[in-house]
Amino acid sequence: MARRNEPLELPEVDAISGYPLPHERDRLIGHSKTETALLEAYRSERLHHAWILGGPKGIGKATLAFRFARFVIANPDRFGPSVISAKDLSVPEDNPVSRQLAAGGHPNILHLRRPWDEKGKRFKSDLPVDEVRRTVSFFGTTASAKAWRICIVDAADDMNMSSANALLKILEEPPAQCLFLVLSHAPGRLLPTIRSRCRRLDLAALSPEEIRSGLEDLSPDLVPSSGEDLAELAAAADGSLRSAITLLSGDGLAIAKGMKKLANQGAQIDLAAVHALADVVAARGQADNWESFQHIALAWLHERMRQDLSSNVRNAYGFVELSEKTNQAIRDADALNLDRKQVVLDFFLSLRAASG
Repeated sequence: MARRNEPLELPEVDAISGYPLPHERDRLIGHSKTETALLEAYRSERLHHAWILGGPKGIGKATLAFRFARFVIANPDRFGPSVISAKDLSVPEDNPVSRQLAAGGHPNILHLRRPWDEKGKRFKSDLPVDEVRRTVSFFGTTASAKAWRICIVDAADDMNMSSANALLKILEEPPAQCLFLVLSHAPGRLLPTIRSRCRRLDLAALSPEEIRSGLEDLSPDLVPSSGEDLAELAAAADGSLRSAITLLSGDGLAIAKGMKKLANQGAQIDLAAVHALADVVAARGQADNWESFQHIALAWLHERMRQDLSSNVRNAYGFVELSEKTNQAIRDADALNLDRKQVVLDFFLSLRAASG
């Protein structure tokens, strides 16, 4: 969503060229139970003011957040007949709220995300405190008694300590008629004080058939031709529709196969193959390959952590440290325009050292 008085052509963080942004579409792929939980909470006697929507990147958190925000703004009376009779959070396309969001934004919805750095010609590496402080003016303006104001934090994982503390302060003293929808790819890493002031809903990984449905809706030409290919794609995408799209748009599936083979070689890793894979990931003009590497590497580390926690806790902590190191290396490469190939090489060298 563009800010007020901000040109709509301003780049959107995490946008995929040629695909609609979350605020532009109302259809939600999967997550019917989570949607129902939000609807039931909205028409209940007590509605919590802050919610954490958790789950992997690209799983539908932002789409669900805007779907809920659209429904609330369009139906401000929680106990009115339209809310009581609602089966889901859908709002007709010709509703004024739907049209405003599709056009770029709504004055009662504040979307906080990493801003574009005009000087550096790239997105900032974190969600700075000045962005979070926009809530002061947003909630400070006059509104009618029935109007809701909704702040979507997308994603809370991008906050630094200052911005996290600024968010915590307003969560502790929430204005009337407000909702906070805090999106997080890893809710367990958020400040405990933030988690304690929010209700948490985790979105489940999309099934292969749900991923197929999403691809048929957004990009029919990318739909795998066989069930085997679809299952392989769903496994590599880890239940994320966004990751499925990026995997299919570039060399993602080849990267996934190559990384899985190399990661399982341990101390005997083929360094020539690592260099070849790193060249593919870091190829100029192949942003999808870079994103595919990020997703596959971090998903692989997460799975290793999960496996080792039940049998080798010390080894699991090593993969936790490597996950943090890889995450930071990725962020630094994006923020400072560092060599992406070196990030890939360092990832596999660290794996080899951990297996030695």
